[in-house]
Amino acid sequence: MSLVIQSDVSLKPFNSFGVEVKARLFAQAHDDAEVREALDYSREHQLPLLVIGGGSNLLLAGDIQALVLRMASRGTRLLEDDGQRVVVEAEAGEPWHPFVQWTLGQGLSGLENLSLIPGTVGAAPMQNIGAYGVEIKDVFAGLTALDRQTGELREFDLEQCRFAYRDSLFKQEVGRWLILRVRFALSRAEHLHLEYGPVRQRLAEQGIERPTAGDVSQAICSIRSEKLPDPAVLGNAGSFFKNPVVPAALAERIRQAHPGLVAYPQADGQMKLAAGWLIEQAGWKGFREADAGVHRLQSLVLVNYGNASGRQLLALAQRIQRDIAERFGVELEMEPNLYGA
Repeated sequence: MSLVIQSDVSLKPFNSFGVEVKARLFAQAHDDAEVREALDYSREHQLPLLVIGGGSNLLLAGDIQALVLRMASRGTRLLEDDGQRVVVEAEAGEPWHPFVQWTLGQGLSGLENLSLIPGTVGAAPMQNIGAYGVEIKDVFAGLTALDRQTGELREFDLEQCRFAYRDSLFKQEVGRWLILRVRFALSRAEHLHLEYGPVRQRLAEQGIERPTAGDVSQAICSIRSEKLPDPAVLGNAGSFFKNPVVPAALAERIRQAHPGLVAYPQADGQMKLAAGWLIEQAGWKGFREADAGVHRLQSLVLVNYGNASGRQLLALAQRIQRDIAERFGVELEMEPNLYGA
């Protein structure tokens, strides 16, 4: 067996919150064969298997009594190119932002709005990651996943993935699918998405009138760097709560009491509210208790100031959820996946 399995391994380096918990067993899979070895080992030893990528979408609230498998497979390739539409494929363990930069270096447009998002390629479809008007589903060309129940490989197209806001089949069917490779349909002709005001404003500040995809990427990196703390400096998992989608009548009731409500109409008639605005209005921005807190510049971001435990961060998140429900009648849903609670 080529897979190296270690015991009682600290997961602090493998979660962007930087919380100190241990995995009963830990391994890193560099190819499909090692993934299958991990599955076989977990079955033979009757151990749960927890698969992680970059650890940027995890809240670990306690030690993990499982085999934790980190996807470490690497590789990028061009599969199709008709001169305009180009299909690229990346292994699940590829870090997301360097992959985006690689596509831009190939002269390809489509992923620039998703620059500087933490995590790995394999985790991106799980959450249907999105930013500044673009989601994975908008550039998705397929993926290869392993069915953990049968051991068979399966190819998924766009419809089969059931993408929704920060959601997908792979998040709904927890523990069944293990994503191995993802494909994206990109373009040599630039079709830029500049709907978001901050992006246009940043480009204007830089004196760029006819931006390229690279310019958009740099502008978004600049904006994100100002808004979101670097996990290497201050432990966090990015936006901690989803923007809630509520009935229009509820949004209107909130607006009557709070005229500054930030809300966006949805195609089905509902309204998507800015969770960060709700949290800030409730007074949580900059809150800190011991080493668990809410970032002073971005109320959507929970942070670990050094030695916060996962349980402390979870308790803070739950306090915020209860407060927002009582104040506004809105239920906030956590974005990170919770383990060890």
